[in-house]
Amino acid sequence: MPKLTVNGKEMEVPGGIRLSEALGHEHALAQPCAGLGRCGKCRVKVTGEVSLPCEQEKKLLSVQELAEGIRLACRTFVLGDCSVWLEEQGPMEIRLEGNRTVEAEHPAFAKLGAAVDLGTTTLAARLYRPDGTLLAEAGAPNPQGRWGADVISRIQSSMNGERAQLAASVAEAINGLLETLAKKAGENTASIDGVVIAGNTAMLYLLTATPPDALSHAPFDADRLFGEVLSGGEIGLASCPDAKVYLPRCMSAFVGADITAALLASGICQGEETRMLVDIGTNGEMAVWHDHRLLCCSTAAGPAFEGAGLSMGMTGAVGAVDHVRLEDGVIHAHVIGEGEPRGICGSGVVDALACLLETEDLDETGLLEDDPTVVCDPVSLNQKDVRMVQLAKSAICAGLRTLVNTAGLNWEKVAGLSVAGGFGSYLNLENAGKIGLLPEEILPRVRVIGNASLDGAALLLLDETLRPVSEQMAMHAHTVELHANPVFANYYTEGMLF
Repeated sequence: MPKLTVNGKEMEVPGGIRLSEALGHEHALAQPCAGLGRCGKCRVKVTGEVSLPCEQEKKLLSVQELAEGIRLACRTFVLGDCSVWLEEQGPMEIRLEGNRTVEAEHPAFAKLGAAVDLGTTTLAARLYRPDGTLLAEAGAPNPQGRWGADVISRIQSSMNGERAQLAASVAEAINGLLETLAKKAGENTASIDGVVIAGNTAMLYLLTATPPDALSHAPFDADRLFGEVLSGGEIGLASCPDAKVYLPRCMSAFVGADITAALLASGICQGEETRMLVDIGTNGEMAVWHDHRLLCCSTAAGPAFEGAGLSMGMTGAVGAVDHVRLEDGVIHAHVIGEGEPRGICGSGVVDALACLLETEDLDETGLLEDDPTVVCDPVSLNQKDVRMVQLAKSAICAGLRTLVNTAGLNWEKVAGLSVAGGFGSYLNLENAGKIGLLPEEILPRVRVIGNASLDGAALLLLDETLRPVSEQMAMHAHTVELHANPVFANYYTEGMLF
């Protein structure tokens, strides 16, 4: 068998294997396009016996890069002994904090309990004692990213025979988080006897290896909405196989248990005022509470705000431009880690576009004066990047406007909008309004609530009586369908302009 050396570490792999597959889980590469050779994100440096560059590589890589041995791992096959050098990725900035005080009322565990937010891009978790004491918290990337940045790519992979691998990868990642939490707290994972895992509907399908066919085509009627208790062993949690794992109820195929948990944590459904919530990510999930009625919807925003899909996009890790400001007509960028810039994450993109609009290097139609435009050398945005952001931001804003319209409201009657999730936590709200990501009418009444999904999971862990409450809320929520919805289509078209 050929010998593959990765950053100096040698291993044997089958001849003819795709390089991205040979690297496996240990070296999970970013593959936003699910390994189709379209995004160019899985770049590695290779020497030795590998396949010749294909046409896709020649399109995405320069002549100089190819001469230096830079290849796309998803398009390169191992033919004999070879060596690969991977750039070590810094830790991602994962939002662990919410803004909800969580108290133990009726804990669903006796020794140790863990709350987990299972996101499309990242995982976040907390470890508690039954008295509500927070012992530790930690985050990690979602390893399913190697099957694609969006849930649709992963659903397709599951249907193509990789269901078990997808489930095993995320279960292994959750196991790793639980071990990290226990180590931080000086405890043993065997003592974890209660877990709550909140995630969107697709992520819970993939975690439980549920056939996702119902989520893959119209009318998108989920045949499993959860609200279930399983054992840790049933979903591959080897670190606590006997723990009772609660998966909160989802509202519909694309409005998941993460929003159920976030709504619980936000408290907007417990008041008399009209309020809204939005979680901006690969799927923009949102809800409005009005007159004791809950309306919700989901928009396919795509991975642009998660750092994927853009020419120099990346997650919020070391080297990412995360904030941009304008001073005396000059753009200044902040880089995570204060070192050399390597790319730009979602919050940085929003800021950059707002600044380019102000300098008139970007017009209201989304046309760049210079293509590409440098944000912070060597980081730039090109015309295709701008178009991707236009599609994403107009989808989010149109979804919010459609909910308000469907509820028969105007913005003056909406008392507030809660922005949940990691991306929203780092968002400059003023710039979000400038580019049309959030409706300007509601900006003065927007509050950022951090990782509300994790807060909600913790509430469901520490107060078991809230579970039927959350299930009733999810069961009676009305999902507003946006597909072929003329109101949404009109707002979407209008929202394409900056």
